[in-house]
Amino acid sequence: MLETMPVHSYLRSLGPDDLPRLVELLDTDPHVNLFVRHRIDGAGLNLALLGAQVWGWFVGDELVSACHVGANVVPVCATSEALQAFAGRLLSEGARPASVVGKQDAVAELWALLKDRWGPARSPRPNQPFLQIESEPLVPADPRVRRVALDEVDTLYPASVAMFREEVGVDPETQSRGAYRARVTQLVARGLAFAIIENGRVLFKAEVGASTRAGCQLQGVWVTPERRGEGLAAGALAAVVEQSLASIAPVVSLYVNEHNDAARRAYERVGFRRVETFASILL
Repeated sequence: MLETMPVHSYLRSLGPDDLPRLVELLDTDPHVNLFVRHRIDGAGLNLALLGAQVWGWFVGDELVSACHVGANVVPVCATSEALQAFAGRLLSEGARPASVVGKQDAVAELWALLKDRWGPARSPRPNQPFLQIESEPLVPADPRVRRVALDEVDTLYPASVAMFREEVGVDPETQSRGAYRARVTQLVARGLAFAIIENGRVLFKAEVGASTRAGCQLQGVWVTPERRGEGLAAGALAAVVEQSLASIAPVVSLYVNEHNDAARRAYERVGFRRVETFASILL
């Protein structure tokens, strides 16, 4: 009787030659893995262009899991064995990202391996409904929503800073005002920033933070505090969804904090449905 040889498992950094295999892995769940696919669509696996590493966990010759390691650590299709390997390398290399983000079960398992060295987390968000929509919104679109023009960056920027402080809990200008402003400008220049602007004031804003051929993901959804509670968000979001489906991608997704009841009600009114659960550990 022939003896079955054990299959060797190992972790290594991925390079340009691994791109087809990584794309195939990401496309097994294209909306959940949209952020990482968006990054490599723009830069491939060229470390200098990507500004991050991507690690692969192999079982034999098969790439079964991956991990984006930059400002955000994002596990992809991660098995328990892969997560243990990712955690070991993260700790040995002394990495210190801004967040760990991804599917709830993978993030919870990875954070359990990291928290003794990296913790306590500044803001753990263990239950974030992941929502998507691919059809006509259920409420009328607010006709005032439009793409922000490049000469309106000065108008949009303070609202972006206010949103970031409120949502993330830190000031994006603390480390580098120029870097955050450049990111906002880039989104505007690419036609990915939407807003209601009246009399020089931003009443509502949202951006498409990442996109692929399969879908796009919203970020930075914000209503000016003095206009909250008026039902403005649903119609404005419906307009962003309509315009995004028409010109960017066939599916629109986002994830939201479980405790944000007002936002979740607005998304439900628009027609977003929950398809997965994410988690974010902000460090």
